[in-house]
Amino acid sequence: MARLTRKERQARTRRRLVDAAAHVGARRGLAAASLDEVAQVAGYTKGAVYANFASKEELFLAVLDERFAERLAQIERLFGSDTDPAVQAAEAGADLSQAMAADRDWQRLFFEFAVHAARDAAFREQLTARYRRLRERIAEILAQRMRETGVAASVSPADLALMTFAMANGVALEALLEPDAVPGDLLARMYAILAEGVARPRAAPPPPGEPPPGGV
Repeated sequence: MARLTRKERQARTRRRLVDAAAHVGARRGLAAASLDEVAQVAGYTKGAVYANFASKEELFLAVLDERFAERLAQIERLFGSDTDPAVQAAEAGADLSQAMAADRDWQRLFFEFAVHAARDAAFREQLTARYRRLRERIAEILAQRMRETGVAASVSPADLALMTFAMANGVALEALLEPDAVPGDLLARMYAILAEGVARPRAAPPPPGEPPPGGV
């Protein structure tokens, strides 16, 4: 077996530390998670952590960066096809639901990020900057897809991206609190309904003095 180069060893160490941080953070919470335990789970000393990350916050933000990059890659692949937008939206919801069900640790960790950010202004700034970049990139993808399909959406791509985030976070929270009450296809159906709704032309307002449809 060929020996790893120094760069490859560093990459492997960083990978193990990030994976260990995700596991420990989900189990302990960010405040209680210790770098000693992260290092132990990864199979290294605490010195290995500080050789790769300046602080515990930087380590956990690296976890976030990797998860966001994975999610963005999935979205880019999905919306790179010519499938109907409503179908793509449902597929995006189904993919995200499967990811959430397969990795409950990540869902717990994400909400730990939010709680920690609410108490730590510096961490909140770092977190929201990453969160905003992801949302803006998804808004760009949605805007491009709208142009390609000729959809004149009733909301802006930025608002649409924000709605999808709010839906996903809401479903994730409900599933953590009461998993048996949340159908596996709930987010897929919500995304499909949203896509159909924003693509539907707005009804023209009634002429002046004329009551709206159904009015008395």
